[in-house]
Amino acid sequence: MRRTLWIVGTLALVAVLVVGVLQAGSGDEPDGPAPAFDLDAALKRLDGAPPPVAQLHGEANTVVASSTSDFERRLKALKGYPVVVNAWASWCGPCKLEFPIFQQVSTRMGKRVAFLGLNTSDNLEEAKGYLAKKPVPYPSLEDGDGRILQKAGGVGGLPTTIFYDARGERTMVHQGGYKTEQDLVEAIRRYAGA
Repeated sequence: MRRTLWIVGTLALVAVLVVGVLQAGSGDEPDGPAPAFDLDAALKRLDGAPPPVAQLHGEANTVVASSTSDFERRLKALKGYPVVVNAWASWCGPCKLEFPIFQQVSTRMGKRVAFLGLNTSDNLEEAKGYLAKKPVPYPSLEDGDGRILQKAGGVGGLPTTIFYDARGERTMVHQGGYKTEQDLVEAIRRYAGA
């Protein structure tokens, strides 16, 4: 009987310790909200990018009137560089969750990878207002009717990320948001060859 109580007590102690460790987490979580993204600092970090990519940085954080032919011209001008196109909208909850990931990864990889937004099925003023709060170091093309996204291979909801290799070939269309920077970086390496 005494041995059974000892075993039950030991198991209970182990269970309490396991639950405590799981609830404590890995310790990697930030202590507070992430610091605000500094667009000026990001653009300084991107100084020295090749001219076709640097041109995108020169249009940072804007929504540019566009058409499918404009989109195709931009892709052609970026031939020789991997391209990541992120379709988003200001009303899209999952888009908002992944925006900080795109802010960081586009700053980290933006000298060798071209990033381009695609503001799809959105109100232009609301999109501009959203970018005022959550800036990115690249432009977004206005795609009010979703035709550019459709032409690029997007078939479902937002967010959608489309990858092109340096030859200008579309290699992957990813439906849904990225949850971590590492997930996006791995996808860029795998599908865009960067």
